[in-house]
This record gives sequence, C-alpha cells and structure tokens, in this order.
Amino acid sequence: MLWNGDLQNARQLLQAVTRRLERKPRKRGDTPLDAFNLHGQAQSQRARTLGMILIPLDATYTISLRRAPDVQQACIETYGPSTGEASVVSLREVLGMIGAHEWPQEGRRDSGVGRAHPSALRRVFTVRGEYVDLGAQAPLPSLNKAFDVGTGTDVLSALLAKRGVKKIVATDQDPRALVCARENISRLGYDKQVEIERADLFPEGRAPLVVCNPPWLPASPIEYAIYDPESRMLLGFLNGLADHLSLGGEGWLIMSDFAAHLGLRTREWLLEAIEKAGLTVIGREDIRSRHPKSTDENDALHAARVAGVTSLWRLKAV
Repeated sequence: MLWNGDLQNARQLLQAVTRRLERKPRKRGDTPLDAFNLHGQAQSQRARTLGMILIPLDATYTISLRRAPDVQQACIETYGPSTGEASVVSLREVLGMIGAHEWPQEGRRDSGVGRAHPSALRRVFTVRGEYVDLGAQAPLPSLNKAFDVGTGTDVLSALLAKRGVKKIVATDQDPRALVCARENISRLGYDKQVEIERADLFPEGRAPLVVCNPPWLPASPIEYAIYDPESRMLLGFLNGLADHLSLGGEGWLIMSDFAAHLGLRTREWLLEAIEKAGLTVIGREDIRSRHPKSTDENDALHAARVAGVTSLWRLKAV
C-alpha cells in the first residue's frame, strides 16, 4: 500500500498493524529447536507484512508528505549518494533508518571500556556486557601483543588496550565493521595501540593472545553479527588458531551456549572441534547470560535464554 497522506497517520497505522500481529497466537513447538524455527518464521512473516506500507521518496531523499522529518542524511548513510531518481520505500525501513542514524549519537556503555558506538546503519552491533566482563577478568598471558579476530565494534580490542596490551591487531572482513571500529578506537583514544586491518579471520604472523567472539547461532543468516552458517567462522578460528599463536600463547573463545540450548549444536560438538583443531582447554570462565528478553516468559525462546551461559574458553595448542 502506497501512503500519500499525513506521515504521522501512517505511523499510527503501522503501530496498529504491529499490535494486531503481536496479539496473534504463536505456535510454541514441541522442542527448543522447533520453537527456534517457528520463531524465525514468525519474525520473517511479521517483517514482510509490516514492510508493505510504502511511502514516496523523491530524488533528493525528501519525503513529500505532511509532517515528515528530514531523512536525507540517514538515507545517504544507508543507501549512499542519491542516483537522482524518485522511489518508494517501506515506512518501517525509513523509521529504522532514522533510529539507526540517531543511535550512534547515544552510544552504549561497555564495562571497563567507555562509550563505544555500534552502528545499525552499518549492521555492526556491540558485544554483550557479559562478554566484556569475561575479557576484563581473565588473566592475560602477555602484555606485548594480541589479535582480535572478527572485531566488529572493536570493543574487545579497546578492553585489551585499557588492560595494558601494547599492540592489538584487530581484523574484520566487513568494510562497514572496519569503519565503525576505527571510529570507536579513535574516539576512545587507543589509536597508538590498536591497528585495524581487513582480513578473513587472522592477520599475518603470531601473537601470544588471540581473541574471538564469533556469532552465536549456526543457522541461515538473518544477521551476520548473530548467525554463523554451518559454524564457519567458529571452525575457521579454531582450525587456524594454532598457526597464529606464539609459543606458549593462548586463544580466547568468548561465546554463549545459547545454540546448545536451542538444539543447534552440543557442548560435545564444540569440545570435539577444539580437539580436532589440535587445541586443548586450559581453563574456562563462565557468566550467566544477561539477554534483555530473559525475563519475558512470553518470549518463544525464554527457556533457552534463561538457561544460557556465556563462557571464555582459554585454549592452547597441543
């Protein structure tokens, strides 16, 4: 439906449709895996339905409707410079762009680091608080050098820098993540300690400490910050770790066991993957996951969220 009236009325319509969808009973599934799959289907259908309310966007990224906000900068950050052609866009997408444009201005406080800014426009999200807590508590094997594999917002690199590591090489293969990481490191004042490179997993060389916080779920990607299809990044990190550790070095795998509680993989699978990679576990620090939905008993994945534990696995080459 193409809306040509008052934009605020369009927002009210979107809110009404959202409320209607939220009242619709959802199937729970007989197992956690069934619940996860049904939840994904429901989220996909919800997004498709809400995306059907369209509004016009002219060639200068201006919404020519009454009471419409200025969205030019948000559109440029999302779509790039205008092609000079008018278009129609989903109202839900436009509202998301506005929120994403404003989000970095607020930032998010990460334990022991300072304000690091995620970027929803770039699809880069900050690590969870418990991940940072674990990284702040684990004993450092060295203060000389570290690699941060798949850095995202670069919060873990900033944490290592604050703890006194002299040089950190942070990598990511997503150009958007690299931009976000560089902005954060500059803002936090760790430019002299942290070097950011584009790489698929590891930088060249070896380090006495290599850290990685891979995406949580080995499932089809809805968002690559959360989904790791077939555990490719996790396995890539494990299988390449020994070749990038200095003699006596240590790898930190920081990861929630949420996938295990959903039936997507097991703890035994992870231990076997560690062993096959020529690694051994020398320690593990655990912390209860603090997902914001863990207190919502109506959430389809509530049981898995409540049971979740986030761990920092300390690994060494055999």
